[in-house]
Amino acid sequence: MKKYRKFHYGWIIVLTGCLGVFACIGLGRFALGMLLPSMGEALQLSYSEMGFISTINFGGYLFAALLSGFLVSRFGARRLIFLALVLVGVSMSLISTANGVLTVAILYMLTGIGSGASNVPIMGLVSSWFKKQKRGRAAGFIVIGSGLGLLLSGKLIPFLNSINPTDGWRAGWLVLGMVVVVIAVVCVILLRDRPEDLGLQPLGAKPEDKNHQKGPLQKDKTVFKELVIYHIGVIYFLFGFTYVIYATFIVTCLVKEWGMPEAVAGNLWSWIGLLSLLSGPLFGTLSDRAGRKAGIITVFSIQMVSYLLIASRIPGVFLYLSIGLYGIVAWSIPSIMAAVVGDYVGSVRASSAFGIITFIFGLGQITGPAVAGVLAEKTNSFSSSFYMAAVAVALAILLTAILQKPRTSG
Repeated sequence: MKKYRKFHYGWIIVLTGCLGVFACIGLGRFALGMLLPSMGEALQLSYSEMGFISTINFGGYLFAALLSGFLVSRFGARRLIFLALVLVGVSMSLISTANGVLTVAILYMLTGIGSGASNVPIMGLVSSWFKKQKRGRAAGFIVIGSGLGLLLSGKLIPFLNSINPTDGWRAGWLVLGMVVVVIAVVCVILLRDRPEDLGLQPLGAKPEDKNHQKGPLQKDKTVFKELVIYHIGVIYFLFGFTYVIYATFIVTCLVKEWGMPEAVAGNLWSWIGLLSLLSGPLFGTLSDRAGRKAGIITVFSIQMVSYLLIASRIPGVFLYLSIGLYGIVAWSIPSIMAAVVGDYVGSVRASSAFGIITFIFGLGQITGPAVAGVLAEKTNSFSSSFYMAAVAVALAILLTAILQKPRTSG
């Protein structure tokens, strides 16, 4: 009779990490796409100001990502995640009281700081709790949280706006902020920094690995000298630059340019969220089996088609195909990248390496909405912005194709 395997606490880390990503990214970042149309109308925001709000959020995210390795070493992942999520929740709640673009921007910058300071250590836990052959799948399940955020905001925000068309967006910020604070408490209760804290080994480890869990490279500071990390970072930059253009402006584009009712656009946004639930586990597992490079190229190819379809403004089935393709791969790259850094530098340095590439990724997220917003305003259409995204993704495919193989095996 086949012996059943004992349940590993690593999967509790995955479930809790999924909740954390739901809070800091799914709500802290991607709810903005649904809140922008009504908030923009109430506060009379231009496309450029909308882009500025998104950009300054990622400025905060970038700042926190750069410091994440130091912060994790000083406070530990568990405590840092809790404090950062509280910052996200409180700042989001306070946006509900804002009456101008400057107040929104300052508070949303704090949201970005909290998002970066929580997301990076959450994803870094993957390399501590899972060995190489299981990291892609584990990270894939964690990033499901982003899709759950899209689902909730896509249904909740139009509902609140229907109850109170003038101030529904204010209620949206407040409710979502309170949800984030509750999740912060759950995370501090359930998360643990290392398997050793519970007398465990990483999931997938062999008995002979017990005294060799740190891998061949021990010093966190040396990760800054690894040129391959910057190569990976540039690829991640291009993902950040492109995906956030779609995530930030697709609802606004459908409402303002296509004349679509907000509720209908919200349903499509929710479909992105629903489909994206498959993206992390599906392509994370693919990268475990077919290789990280093959997984990344496959995802980018699908994204490029999605951007070209929406940019061409062909109505009907092609619009839904664009949304479907974007959703099915939405969070694939972050899940693969969380596994990639562990493959290249080992579990000990994974958080620092992920912090570096997330910082570079953040540069892309800062640049993308700002450039897309200005370009849309000058051309009076988002089509040019989506075409630009498609070209950037093509470059990412080329850079991935020439990425060297990892030297480590931990």
